[in-house]
Amino acid sequence: MQFSFLFSKTRLKQVSRAASRLVLFFFLLAISAGSFSSVSAQSDNTPFPQATDLQHGPPLTNQEYVAMLYQLSKNPGERDRIIDEIRKRGIGFPLTAGLLGLTATKSGNDSLLRHTLEEANRRRVNPTGTSLPPSAEGLAVLERTRKATLAATEHMPDYLVKQQITRSRAYGGTSNWNVYDRLSIAVSYRQNVGEQYKLLSVNGMPPNEDEQEGSTYGDKLGGTTSTGEYVSMMTQLFDPATQAEFEMVDTDTLRGKRTIVFEYRVKRDLSHQALKFQAGINTAATQTIVGYRGRIWVDRDDDRVLRMETISVEIPPDFPITAASSVIDYDWVTINDVSHLLPSRAVIELSSRLGVQREQTRNDILFRGYRKFGTEVKITDIDESDFPADKPEEAEPPRPGNAPVLKPVPPKKP
Repeated sequence: MQFSFLFSKTRLKQVSRAASRLVLFFFLLAISAGSFSSVSAQSDNTPFPQATDLQHGPPLTNQEYVAMLYQLSKNPGERDRIIDEIRKRGIGFPLTAGLLGLTATKSGNDSLLRHTLEEANRRRVNPTGTSLPPSAEGLAVLERTRKATLAATEHMPDYLVKQQITRSRAYGGTSNWNVYDRLSIAVSYRQNVGEQYKLLSVNGMPPNEDEQEGSTYGDKLGGTTSTGEYVSMMTQLFDPATQAEFEMVDTDTLRGKRTIVFEYRVKRDLSHQALKFQAGINTAATQTIVGYRGRIWVDRDDDRVLRMETISVEIPPDFPITAASSVIDYDWVTINDVSHLLPSRAVIELSSRLGVQREQTRNDILFRGYRKFGTEVKITDIDESDFPADKPEEAEPPRPGNAPVLKPVPPKKP
């Protein structure tokens, strides 16, 4: 059984498609089925660092926040510092429509800044219901989440799901996304064989027969593609051998659920995450191991991860891929009368540099129509009629910004 991310893209000029094909890969190292049992068999002693008390300053005043906004328009790099200040200090003023409008104007409609500000306002209005728990309690939530996540991985059902993928590109680091096509992909998952893929349609039209795939798709299709299930990302994160560093930083309300937000970091020398780059269809790929960091949103009631943000860091400066990130939302689906927490949406972005050309690619993936996949059925027998009608696209999850700044983890007390 193998899980991975795979990205590929072609240049706009299609004069000679085979000669001009540029392929980018963002690959999460495969995890064998047997490794799950060894991970979940860890002792009851938590692998996480000892809890520390968070330091909070006085709430931000309206004047302080507005001054920060005006600095943001001059220095976009201040955005992460503003978010960090809001999370740690909160706000001491009501959030008005005028202030939200100013925030949108000065931040370029930054969704994460607005979301953080709105959550801080909820904490101001209801400080008891939205406050961070004591650090020891937060650590206990994290440990229960680790055990629940690893246990659920061992009981994944065989299922069938459709991916609706909107693919976009932008140039020069502008993030001015232009949609270039829409794909429909059937994905089957079985514990014994992993995933199988079938390309159902491109822009609503059936693909050419020679573009249908089995264990992968998109080799002849071109553009950015992704393969692999995302449960492995959390499994790797919660594996004690990864030695991920966690810090409880915020609260949030996600799809009506009260959550605790933890920042995490995995160092490069302990990471299994790799970036792979291939300059042409007949060219050998190059690969580099990278660290990664980001945030997870943990349901305070169920101790399960509802959202995971991952940002690649420690990328060698001479590597053609300069940035890679993903935001994955998880939701409960019923398969064979049993509820399972599985991906509902993913937004995957990466940036590349080839000579003077800078390009960004983005895949927005919706997961639709989960159902049990019988052993007697083959993925090649699946077509659009096996899935319910497509639903309208939902509001996208906030896109990750630069890697969050984490506090150094204090040494454990003897």
